[in-house]
Amino acid sequence: MATRCFKLGDLAALVGGEVEGDAQTEIRGVAGIREAKAGDITFVANPKYEEFLGTTAASAVIGAANLDCAQPVIRVGNPYFAYLQVLSLFAQDRAVQYARGVHESAVIEKTAQLGEDVAVGPFCQIARGVRVGRGTTILCGSFIGEGVEIGDDCLLYPNVTVREGTIVGDRVIVQPGAVIGADGFGFAKDGNRHHKVPQIGRVVVEDDVEIGANTCIDRATTGETRVHRGTKIDNLVQVAHNVIVGEDCVIAAQAGISGSTELGRNVTLAGQAGLVGHITIGDNAVVGAQGGVTKSIPADTTVSGYPAREHGLARRLYAHTARLPELFRRVRELERIVAELEKGASVDSSATDD
Repeated sequence: MATRCFKLGDLAALVGGEVEGDAQTEIRGVAGIREAKAGDITFVANPKYEEFLGTTAASAVIGAANLDCAQPVIRVGNPYFAYLQVLSLFAQDRAVQYARGVHESAVIEKTAQLGEDVAVGPFCQIARGVRVGRGTTILCGSFIGEGVEIGDDCLLYPNVTVREGTIVGDRVIVQPGAVIGADGFGFAKDGNRHHKVPQIGRVVVEDDVEIGANTCIDRATTGETRVHRGTKIDNLVQVAHNVIVGEDCVIAAQAGISGSTELGRNVTLAGQAGLVGHITIGDNAVVGAQGGVTKSIPADTTVSGYPAREHGLARRLYAHTARLPELFRRVRELERIVAELEKGASVDSSATDD
């Protein structure tokens, strides 16, 4: 595959930045600052990586206006987003092109409707009444249940399961092994026996959502489990029945959201965050890694720890907790000193009385 080459000035125009240095510098690739080679462009968005500017072999750097850099640099307001734009340009050369059409081993029910330019890979099964939009790709081993609707230009990687009645919008990406529309976890107890509560709702995934590998989004008991437009969900995430996830949320790996909890817009759940059911997380809220959320969180609030508290308070509590062994030793020593003083005072008192 031929490697494309761009002038640094052309890349600056693409990202809306300004070049400092030689605008004719040739760029043939993109790489991280430590592994970059001559001909690559890299970026610095986090100050802790500035120390590598003196040793990187990169031919150019994307950075902020105040970045101190000996290499030619594209200065922009958002270096990470500019890096994404440049990386996307080079990624076009490596994009996988999936053969269009339906593989002969796929099983397609007669009532299913497939749009133009659809690709269905080997050993897929598409059930009755399914509608698949134009340009969508469904790769090998995937199952699309009865009455599912999938929009235009979606990409479902191998072994994805989309169960009956699920609605998927346009440009949705579903990574391998994800399950959308499995039964919600609902049981009623009668004596010592658990009786399954029928899960007759559905899942709705709106446009431009990405769902990570082996993530599960459960169907509602009644009504909907809904993931709003633009949300990005990492691998191994559990979204329980009747959960509502707002627009443009980011949910990192191994997070779990219990039933009927509602996330606002632009919420961030860091890795292994856990949320109880029937609470509300306000717009722009952030839950730190392994945060255990037991009650609703107001908008524009960052919390961490277990139980999750405002992040500044949680840090102070953690710092105090770390000092407990030292404080325990000091208290024991003070108790010893007080005991000796009291003993001495008792002896002195007896001598005076005599």
